Amino acid sequence: MPTVNRIADFHEDITEWRRDLHRRPELQYDVHETAAFVAGKLRAFGLDEVVTGIGRTGVVGVIRGRQSKSGRVIGLRADMDALPLQETTGKPYASTVPGKMHACGHDGHTAMLLGAARYLAETRNFDGTAIVIFQPAEEGGAGGKAMITDGLMERWSIQQVYGMHNMPGLTPGAFATRVGPLLAATDEFNIEIIGRGGHAAKPHETVDPIVVGTALVQSLQTIVSRAVDPMEAAVVSVTKFHAGNAHNIIAESAKIGGTVRTLTAANRDLIERRIREIAAGLAATYGATISVDYNRNYPVTRNHPAETALAAAVAAEIVGPANVDDHAPAIMGGEDFSYMLEERPGAFIFIGNGDTAGLHNPAYDFNDSIIPVGCSYWVRLAETAMPA
Repeated sequence: MPTVNRIADFHEDITEWRRDLHRRPELQYDVHETAAFVAGKLRAFGLDEVVTGIGRTGVVGVIRGRQSKSGRVIGLRADMDALPLQETTGKPYASTVPGKMHACGHDGHTAMLLGAARYLAETRNFDGTAIVIFQPAEEGGAGGKAMITDGLMERWSIQQVYGMHNMPGLTPGAFATRVGPLLAATDEFNIEIIGRGGHAAKPHETVDPIVVGTALVQSLQTIVSRAVDPMEAAVVSVTKFHAGNAHNIIAESAKIGGTVRTLTAANRDLIERRIREIAAGLAATYGATISVDYNRNYPVTRNHPAETALAAAVAAEIVGPANVDDHAPAIMGGEDFSYMLEERPGAFIFIGNGDTAGLHNPAYDFNDSIIPVGCSYWVRLAETAMPA
């Protein structure tokens, strides 16, 4: 079954919504204009219920099918927030807000789910209730968790939940997903090294935190290569190293920061433990004090088997089985849809954005040609999960 004809009819409308959102990006929970835009559209579409302020600035819409005998309730989620980047696309609809842009395609995700909501509210050709979820603060703010804390799942009795994200490099409109871990847990660490500062001409009278820090950075790189099973994926990246401000002074302290990405709970525990052990060992070796602040952020995005099979089957109906990879490799990026998948069974899927700049790149732009495919996926997913 190809894309839905009715959705193709208002492709131009959805594209304009997307570009309108692109012009005025907002960050994390400060998506007040975006949320108001979404809520206004949902009310105009005639949804049965539109609720704002879930997870601070999230929006939830309720669409009841023509029948409700089944009692089925599924959630369809899109994210709304942008990134703190200066756009370089030069597009006519480029961001008008300095230092902010939709560099991850959340404008497209929001527009596609709005298009699906419009269609579902018109046709209601399903037996059950579709909950459309527009989430703030995916980019580092854990907006999905905030919506859950506000009672998202219980208030609307959501039984299954689904998410979708565009993917540069994947053929436009093609799909990719997998059962099990699809995206990584995303942890962060900040390490402070306290040594003993002094004159650079008298290093023997100091405890040089830069020397300690360089040893620590090198040692951290052995965690994945020597402690993690080589058949399993994990990442430890040191991305910050700050120390000193003069040529002739050995600094008193140094600060190091970075990220850890894992696909299993065991490796998550292992890497945190090894970071702390290595830091303690080097502190004793060099006579420094080393403190480790380790923060566990988004958990693994783990797809459930039955729901992933359904998502892949629906995608295949729209674009053909050859354009759906249901055994896609896991990606070490993170996604806070993971919190929703911890609460309810569901699946996350990628839709191809084509040969475009990568995500979180100032030259990125969402590919509007995939809108009918993405909208059709949402519509057919709802109708297939809750057949009339």
